[in-house]
Amino acid sequence: MRVIAGEFKGRPLKSVPTHKTRPTTDKVKEAVFHGIGPFFEGGKALDLFAGSGGLGIEALSRGVESCVFVDQQQKAIQTIYENIKTLDINERTEVFKTDAMRAIKAAGKRGLTFDYIFLDPPYKKFSYQDLMEALLEYDLVAEHAVIVCEHDASEEIPKEVSRLKRMKTDHYGSNIGVSIFE
Repeated sequence: MRVIAGEFKGRPLKSVPTHKTRPTTDKVKEAVFHGIGPFFEGGKALDLFAGSGGLGIEALSRGVESCVFVDQQQKAIQTIYENIKTLDINERTEVFKTDAMRAIKAAGKRGLTFDYIFLDPPYKKFSYQDLMEALLEYDLVAEHAVIVCEHDASEEIPKEVSRLKRMKTDHYGSNIGVSIFE
């Protein structure tokens, strides 16, 4: 794994040493960022189900101001911290070891809003509808935010969730789908 473009282009990233996480491939990561950017002038990102932190780190490399990383696995959290330290971006990041819904509620209590939200949960274990409804309920979605959902290609993803509309869905190989909401 590596950073594809931007400030940290080409820098290697550690992956989580467990079978419980599935890193986003470089091909998918590159396609996602070409679809939503490819570069940014500030903004705040939330990398929920962060794994190694690859999506949030890519966003930071491409100009996002700050990123909150959330994962509930200890090995994932350790890997995120290692990647943050390697790139010396500690002052631009926050890392939380907790489950997604608890993180959403906590961020809401803090009054945080995000311009870029990456949702990459274990395939077929979470409802994207429920996750996006919670993000909206706790006012975490900035006015012109983009939400990227990585999912199993066979999963039915809603066309809209309240004010969020699915702009596109692409498939990569036979099992990876990416849907982008605005």
